[in-house]
This record gives sequence, C-alpha cells and structure tokens, in this order.
Amino acid sequence: MAESAYLCFNAFMRTTIDLSDDLFRRAKAEAALRGRKLKDLVEDGLRRVLDQPDSPTAPLPPASLHDLMRDCCGVAEPTPPDYASNSAHLEGFGR
Repeated sequence: MAESAYLCFNAFMRTTIDLSDDLFRRAKAEAALRGRKLKDLVEDGLRRVLDQPDSPTAPLPPASLHDLMRDCCGVAEPTPPDYASNSAHLEGFGR
C-alpha cells in the first residue's frame, strides 16, 4: 500500500512591525474608508515602494525653491528689473 504525502504550503508570512500611534490610526482609517483590511493596505504600499524601478536607496537631498520651480522660470512676461524705479508701481503701497 502506497502512502500519500501531503505538503501544506502557506504563501503568507506573518510579521510584526512597530508603527507610531498616529501612523497606525491614519492607516487604519484609510483602510476603512477604502473598505479594505489594514494588512491589504500595508501590502499594497510595500508593493508600490518595492516595484519602483528607480527606487533610491539613500534619501534625496532637500531641493531648493529654485530647483522646485525651475520649470516655471521665465514663463511670465518681461517685467521691469526694479519696480522701485517707477513710482507708478508704488502708488498706494504701504497704505
């Protein structure tokens, strides 16, 4: 008589993570608003982060305001280099 072997394979791993109270409450509320379980929201977020092809390993340095607005530079019509040189631009200023 041949014996059958059964292999029970669980595709899910349980783990424990520490979250701040604020982050936990926000995540739990967001999951509820979406009609999902917290574990599904966490898994979704991890997949999004890990699936990014150009995911940086080190934090990016903070950008200056000029760097953030680079695409907007030069989109306005030419203006006088110094508004103070034309008294019409100062009319009513400081009142």
